[in-house]
Amino acid sequence: MDDPALHADALRPDALGDALRRAVAAVGGRRRLLTAGFLAVAVLAGLRAVTPAPPRTVTVWAAAHDLDGGRPLAVRDLARLALPVATVPAGALRSSVEVAGRMLAAPMRRGEPLTDVRLLGPSLLAALPQPGLVAIPIRVADGSAAAAVVKPGDLVDVLETADPAGGGPLRPETVATRVQVLAVPGPGDGADGGGLVVLAATPAQASALAQASASARLTLVIQRQ
Repeated sequence: MDDPALHADALRPDALGDALRRAVAAVGGRRRLLTAGFLAVAVLAGLRAVTPAPPRTVTVWAAAHDLDGGRPLAVRDLARLALPVATVPAGALRSSVEVAGRMLAAPMRRGEPLTDVRLLGPSLLAALPQPGLVAIPIRVADGSAAAAVVKPGDLVDVLETADPAGGGPLRPETVATRVQVLAVPGPGDGADGGGLVVLAATPAQASALAQASASARLTLVIQRQ
Protein backbone atom coordinates (compact mmCIF):
# COMPACT_ATOMS: atom_id res chain seq x y z
CA MET A 1 0.00 0.00 0.00
CA ASP A 2 1.13 3.58 -0.63
CA ASP A 3 2.52 5.43 2.33
CA PRO A 4 0.54 8.70 2.88
CA ALA A 5 3.61 10.21 4.47
CA LEU A 6 5.56 9.80 1.23
CA HIS A 7 2.87 11.71 -0.71
CA ALA A 8 2.86 14.46 1.91
CA ASP A 9 6.66 14.81 1.64
CA ALA A 10 6.43 15.08 -2.15
CA LEU A 11 4.02 18.01 -1.84
CA ARG A 12 6.22 20.06 0.52
CA PRO A 13 7.35 23.42 -0.98
CA ASP A 14 11.01 22.52 -0.71
CA ALA A 15 10.38 19.19 -2.47
CA LEU A 16 8.48 20.92 -5.27
CA GLY A 17 11.29 23.43 -5.65
CA ASP A 18 13.84 20.67 -5.96
CA ALA A 19 11.72 18.99 -8.66
CA LEU A 20 11.45 22.25 -10.61
CA ARG A 21 15.22 22.86 -10.42
CA ARG A 22 15.89 19.34 -11.67
CA ALA A 23 13.47 19.90 -14.61
CA VAL A 24 15.20 23.16 -15.53
CA ALA A 25 18.61 21.50 -15.33
CA ALA A 26 17.39 18.65 -17.54
CA VAL A 27 16.56 21.05 -20.38
CA GLY A 28 19.87 22.92 -20.12
CA GLY A 29 19.31 25.53 -17.46
CA ARG A 30 16.93 28.36 -16.79
CA ARG A 31 18.37 30.65 -19.45
CA ARG A 32 17.98 28.04 -22.16
CA LEU A 33 14.42 27.35 -21.04
CA LEU A 34 13.54 31.04 -21.20
CA THR A 35 15.20 31.34 -24.61
CA ALA A 36 13.19 28.39 -25.92
CA GLY A 37 10.00 29.95 -24.56
CA PHE A 38 10.72 33.29 -26.24
CA LEU A 39 11.48 31.54 -29.53
CA ALA A 40 8.20 29.64 -29.36
CA VAL A 41 6.27 32.85 -28.75
CA ALA A 42 8.09 34.55 -31.63
CA VAL A 43 7.31 31.69 -34.00
CA LEU A 44 3.62 31.75 -33.08
CA ALA A 45 3.50 35.53 -33.53
CA GLY A 46 5.18 35.25 -36.93
CA LEU A 47 2.78 32.58 -38.10
CA ARG A 48 -0.16 34.69 -37.01
CA ALA A 49 1.25 37.71 -38.83
CA VAL A 50 1.77 35.95 -42.17
CA THR A 51 -1.53 34.02 -42.08
CA PRO A 52 -4.18 36.27 -43.67
CA ALA A 53 -7.52 36.66 -41.98
CA PRO A 54 -10.34 34.78 -43.70
CA PRO A 55 -12.01 37.01 -46.33
CA ARG A 56 -15.43 38.48 -45.63
CA THR A 57 -18.11 36.61 -47.56
CA VAL A 58 -21.56 37.31 -48.96
CA THR A 59 -24.19 34.58 -49.37
CA VAL A 60 -25.91 34.64 -52.76
CA TRP A 61 -28.25 32.37 -54.69
CA ALA A 62 -26.74 29.89 -57.13
CA ALA A 63 -28.03 27.13 -59.40
CA ALA A 64 -28.36 23.86 -57.48
CA HIS A 65 -28.09 21.94 -60.78
CA ASP A 66 -28.03 22.67 -64.52
CA LEU A 67 -31.09 24.78 -65.35
CA ASP A 68 -32.96 25.45 -68.58
CA GLY A 69 -33.98 28.97 -69.48
CA GLY A 70 -37.58 30.03 -69.81
CA ARG A 71 -38.96 28.20 -66.76
CA PRO A 72 -39.98 29.34 -63.29
CA LEU A 73 -37.43 28.69 -60.55
CA ALA A 74 -38.40 26.13 -57.92
CA VAL A 75 -36.94 25.91 -54.42
CA ARG A 76 -35.07 22.74 -55.41
CA ASP A 77 -33.36 24.68 -58.23
CA LEU A 78 -31.63 27.06 -55.80
CA ALA A 79 -28.65 26.74 -53.47
CA ARG A 80 -26.97 29.22 -51.13
CA LEU A 81 -23.36 30.04 -52.04
CA ALA A 82 -20.91 32.00 -49.85
CA LEU A 83 -18.51 34.07 -51.97
CA PRO A 84 -15.69 36.42 -50.95
CA VAL A 85 -16.89 40.00 -51.32
CA ALA A 86 -14.30 40.75 -54.02
CA THR A 87 -15.55 37.91 -56.25
CA VAL A 88 -19.30 38.52 -56.07
CA PRO A 89 -20.59 39.14 -59.64
CA ALA A 90 -22.35 42.41 -60.38
CA GLY A 91 -26.08 42.05 -59.86
CA ALA A 92 -25.77 38.82 -57.83
CA LEU A 93 -28.94 38.14 -55.86
CA ARG A 94 -28.45 37.82 -52.10
CA SER A 95 -29.94 34.80 -50.39
CA SER A 96 -32.34 37.11 -48.54
CA VAL A 97 -34.10 37.97 -51.83
CA GLU A 98 -37.14 35.84 -52.75
CA VAL A 99 -36.55 34.39 -56.23
CA ALA A 100 -38.50 31.10 -56.23
CA GLY A 101 -41.30 31.30 -58.79
CA ARG A 102 -39.62 33.92 -60.96
CA MET A 103 -38.91 33.17 -64.61
CA LEU A 104 -35.36 32.19 -65.54
CA ALA A 105 -34.50 33.85 -68.83
CA ALA A 106 -31.36 31.92 -69.78
CA PRO A 107 -29.77 28.54 -69.02
CA MET A 108 -27.44 28.22 -66.01
CA ARG A 109 -24.78 25.72 -64.98
CA ARG A 110 -24.71 24.08 -61.55
CA GLY A 111 -22.99 26.36 -59.04
CA GLU A 112 -23.31 29.50 -61.18
CA PRO A 113 -24.38 32.57 -59.13
CA LEU A 114 -27.81 33.95 -60.02
CA THR A 115 -27.78 37.56 -61.21
CA ASP A 116 -30.62 39.98 -61.87
CA VAL A 117 -30.25 39.78 -65.66
CA ARG A 118 -30.87 36.01 -65.53
CA LEU A 119 -34.46 36.67 -64.49
CA LEU A 120 -37.21 37.92 -66.75
CA GLY A 121 -37.98 41.43 -65.64
CA PRO A 122 -36.87 45.08 -65.83
CA SER A 123 -33.25 44.22 -65.02
CA LEU A 124 -33.07 41.90 -68.00
CA LEU A 125 -34.38 44.55 -70.38
CA ALA A 126 -32.02 47.15 -68.92
CA ALA A 127 -29.08 44.87 -69.73
CA LEU A 128 -29.96 44.64 -73.42
CA PRO A 129 -27.79 46.73 -75.74
CA GLN A 130 -30.68 48.65 -77.29
CA PRO A 131 -32.66 50.99 -75.01
CA GLY A 132 -36.42 51.36 -75.11
CA LEU A 133 -37.29 47.68 -75.53
CA VAL A 134 -40.33 46.00 -74.03
CA ALA A 135 -41.06 42.37 -73.24
CA ILE A 136 -43.95 40.82 -75.15
CA PRO A 137 -45.18 37.23 -74.92
CA ILE A 138 -46.45 35.61 -78.09
CA ARG A 139 -47.86 32.17 -78.75
CA VAL A 140 -46.31 30.41 -81.71
CA ALA A 141 -47.97 27.67 -83.72
CA ASP A 142 -44.91 25.39 -83.68
CA GLY A 143 -44.48 25.66 -79.92
CA SER A 144 -42.90 22.25 -79.39
CA ALA A 145 -40.32 22.86 -82.11
CA ALA A 146 -39.61 26.37 -80.80
CA ALA A 147 -38.99 25.02 -77.30
CA ALA A 148 -36.56 22.48 -78.73
CA VAL A 149 -34.44 24.78 -80.94
CA VAL A 150 -34.94 28.34 -79.69
CA LYS A 151 -33.18 29.53 -76.54
CA PRO A 152 -32.91 32.84 -74.69
CA GLY A 153 -30.53 35.18 -76.48
CA ASP A 154 -31.40 33.96 -79.99
CA LEU A 155 -32.40 36.48 -82.65
CA VAL A 156 -35.53 35.52 -84.58
CA ASP A 157 -37.87 36.77 -87.26
CA VAL A 158 -41.58 36.40 -86.57
CA LEU A 159 -43.79 35.38 -89.49
CA GLU A 160 -47.58 35.34 -89.63
CA THR A 161 -49.62 32.88 -91.67
CA ALA A 162 -53.33 32.35 -92.16
CA ASP A 163 -55.24 31.15 -89.13
CA PRO A 164 -58.12 28.95 -90.34
CA ALA A 165 -60.33 30.36 -87.61
CA GLY A 166 -59.27 34.01 -87.86
CA GLY A 167 -58.77 34.64 -91.57
CA GLY A 168 -55.17 35.87 -91.60
CA PRO A 169 -52.93 36.40 -94.67
CA LEU A 170 -52.74 33.53 -97.14
CA ARG A 171 -49.01 33.84 -97.67
CA PRO A 172 -46.45 34.18 -94.84
CA GLU A 173 -45.60 37.77 -94.01
CA THR A 174 -42.88 39.09 -91.74
CA VAL A 175 -44.17 40.86 -88.65
CA ALA A 176 -40.88 41.59 -86.86
CA THR A 177 -37.21 40.96 -87.69
CA ARG A 178 -34.21 40.21 -85.50
CA VAL A 179 -36.00 40.37 -82.18
CA GLN A 180 -34.29 38.78 -79.21
CA VAL A 181 -35.72 35.82 -77.34
CA LEU A 182 -35.93 36.44 -73.60
CA ALA A 183 -37.57 33.23 -72.43
CA VAL A 184 -39.16 30.06 -73.76
CA PRO A 185 -41.60 28.86 -71.08
CA GLY A 186 -42.53 25.77 -73.12
CA PRO A 187 -45.48 24.41 -75.10
CA GLY A 188 -48.84 25.84 -74.30
CA ASP A 189 -51.88 23.86 -73.33
CA GLY A 190 -54.07 25.02 -76.20
CA ALA A 191 -55.66 22.66 -78.69
CA ASP A 192 -53.35 23.90 -81.42
CA GLY A 193 -50.27 22.89 -79.45
CA GLY A 194 -48.88 26.45 -79.61
CA GLY A 195 -46.15 27.52 -77.15
CA LEU A 196 -45.34 30.73 -75.36
CA VAL A 197 -42.21 32.70 -76.24
CA VAL A 198 -41.20 36.00 -74.64
CA LEU A 199 -39.47 38.48 -76.94
CA ALA A 200 -37.66 41.79 -76.48
CA ALA A 201 -39.15 44.17 -79.03
CA THR A 202 -39.51 47.84 -79.75
CA PRO A 203 -42.92 49.34 -78.97
CA ALA A 204 -43.75 49.38 -82.70
CA GLN A 205 -42.78 45.72 -83.08
CA ALA A 206 -44.77 44.83 -79.99
CA SER A 207 -47.86 46.52 -81.42
CA ALA A 208 -47.49 44.66 -84.72
CA LEU A 209 -46.98 41.35 -82.92
CA ALA A 210 -50.03 41.86 -80.74
CA GLN A 211 -52.19 42.68 -83.77
CA ALA A 212 -50.91 39.66 -85.69
CA SER A 213 -51.52 37.36 -82.73
CA ALA A 214 -55.22 38.20 -82.83
CA SER A 215 -55.85 36.90 -86.35
CA ALA A 216 -52.86 34.82 -87.53
CA ARG A 217 -50.60 31.95 -86.61
CA LEU A 218 -47.08 33.03 -85.70
CA THR A 219 -43.88 31.20 -86.59
CA LEU A 220 -40.27 31.86 -85.61
CA VAL A 221 -37.29 31.86 -87.97
CA ILE A 222 -33.91 31.80 -86.25
CA GLN A 223 -31.39 34.34 -87.49
CA ARG A 224 -27.60 34.23 -87.28
CA GLN A 225 -26.14 36.31 -84.45
